[in-house]
Amino acid sequence: MKKVGKALAILMVFALIATQSLAACTIFAVGKDATVDGSTIISHTCDSRGDDVRLWLIPSMAAGTARDIVLNGRAGADYSQFPEVKDYGTGGMVLGSYIHEKDTNQYIHGMYSFMNDKGLAMGESTCGYDSSSEQGQKLKEVWGRYEGILDCYMIQDLALETCSTALEAVEFMGAMIEEYGWNGAAECINITDGTDTWVLEAYGGHIWCAVRVPDNAVFVAANRCRIDYVDFEDEANFRACDNLIDFALETGLWDGEGEFQPNNVYAPNKEDNMGCTLREWRALSNLCADLDLDPYGDADEYPLFVVPDEKVSVQTIKDLCSDYYQGTEFDISRTVNAGPFGDILHPNYVYRPTNMYNTTYFQVANVKAWLPEEARCLVWVGWGAPSVNYITPVWASQTSFPYHFGQGLRTEPYNQDSGWWVATGVQQTARINYETAIEIVKAARDPRLADVYEQTAMIQEVAGKMIEEGNKDAAVAMLTAFANSTATEWHELYKSLDAELRSELMFGCVDMKVQTDPQWWTDIVNANLDNPRP
Repeated sequence: MKKVGKALAILMVFALIATQSLAACTIFAVGKDATVDGSTIISHTCDSRGDDVRLWLIPSMAAGTARDIVLNGRAGADYSQFPEVKDYGTGGMVLGSYIHEKDTNQYIHGMYSFMNDKGLAMGESTCGYDSSSEQGQKLKEVWGRYEGILDCYMIQDLALETCSTALEAVEFMGAMIEEYGWNGAAECINITDGTDTWVLEAYGGHIWCAVRVPDNAVFVAANRCRIDYVDFEDEANFRACDNLIDFALETGLWDGEGEFQPNNVYAPNKEDNMGCTLREWRALSNLCADLDLDPYGDADEYPLFVVPDEKVSVQTIKDLCSDYYQGTEFDISRTVNAGPFGDILHPNYVYRPTNMYNTTYFQVANVKAWLPEEARCLVWVGWGAPSVNYITPVWASQTSFPYHFGQGLRTEPYNQDSGWWVATGVQQTARINYETAIEIVKAARDPRLADVYEQTAMIQEVAGKMIEEGNKDAAVAMLTAFANSTATEWHELYKSLDAELRSELMFGCVDMKVQTDPQWWTDIVNANLDNPRP
């Protein structure tokens, strides 16, 4: 791979401060023996108040194409005609470039790109650390001296353009970090290809490591690095930069005492950061009921992987992404901010749930390695809070996307042609009376989603057979037509659903009938009144 412009990039990077917005995302990664059908699954809820909401297909680029290395080239950038038109937004900075040695893969571009037409999928969770702690101060100084030019957006683009398998992506991303250096917060990146599932953590500077998810297990991360052990002799299950330990010793980040834990050396979690660890506690406990985890305890004791009690499906992951601690002491639907109608989407919460009101998009990649590449590269995508919104099937091999995928910005007025605006419009309307609204949403969404799951599996199998028989173009055309019509039907359904919720739940009433406050809410009110009401 021939690189050009790197010297200029190195000079520039020391004069620039990255403006990459930190997202707060939850990710899952599931091995093939832990799923209902032998596929692998990874997911990503991309949660923030500033991320770009649009999705595009990036076509294959010919060998010899020069590719910009861009820092912070996302929010507000227009990739609808990339690479012919290069619009990296107002914050994008070109810090270098390289030339592709072979034709690239087509892939789905989002705030974080997440699937290519080979069936390689990935997500990310941005991981902070306690910068006020002694270790945090050391890290801040060390990473400042070794800051590179690759951010998470860019490295995922590069990996999807270049790689076909999860291990290839791990090795490629690791090599790129070692050569170009990392820019931005630490990241935990989940990667799968239908056969293998890996988790790579990029810490800063040129330091990284990765672990393979056991085939029978599930991994979860909620904005904190979790790889606490690396076996350098076990290349089947671990990868890391050669100086993973030596660098920590040389810089004083580790004193050499006790067991070396990459996550706690390079991105230690805040001691009281239950906004992260509570999401992991909830997910791990839901997956494995026999786990006896303390939500207030030391999260370092949480297992890196769990074998689930039941095989996992796409719907299992969607349900986990929709969680708000319901039925536990942390249930946000029974708090003051939730009001008498159990509004779980209120922006103020004590402990951050997995289900977030400000979700940009969420994706659940479901890769079946036994199918041809063009049929296996399936990912389910949706916008907004998972509890309220739909997911729809998309293949990275498609020849086009629906119009509403590429429309809308948070900084622009409400747009009925935007997938994000319509979906989040429904969730905002649902807040009028959430407990009633969610039942209306479920009645409209869930039976249809069950049908779409079944139809998708059938279409996917048919497409696979067509490809095996030499009818690849026809198969891809069929997948494109099915995916686009399904997504458009969801979009139109949610337009109607928004109007239905407004008409039925105006003022928080149900068909203009005032609702009696529930007892749990009356108890909250009375606890704050000198003269309790009956």
